[in-house]
Amino acid sequence: MFAVIKTGGKQYKVAAGDVLEVELVGGQAGDKIEFDQVLAVGKGGDVKAGKAVGGAKVKAEVIGQTRGPKLIVFKKRRRQNSRRKNGHRQSYTAVKILEIAA
Repeated sequence: MFAVIKTGGKQYKVAAGDVLEVELVGGQAGDKIEFDQVLAVGKGGDVKAGKAVGGAKVKAEVIGQTRGPKLIVFKKRRRQNSRRKNGHRQSYTAVKILEIAA
């Protein structure tokens, strides 16, 4: 069984037992969380999407908080002696999908 969930402005196709990194979600390691924005649920060739999904939820466990690689943001306006350099590291939460309640 699989589900398509939406979190952090992105969509993920998940199944029970999957481990994935999503945008920062509050909680400590070991906490249980629920994703209630389920866009589709399927098993084999039978897929339900939209309003047919109803009150489906995906239950997950927080494994830990991580941070992505450092990205350099460099902006330059040519011939204006204007430039700016910034760095950015995105925060992520590693979660393990426990079950899909459809």
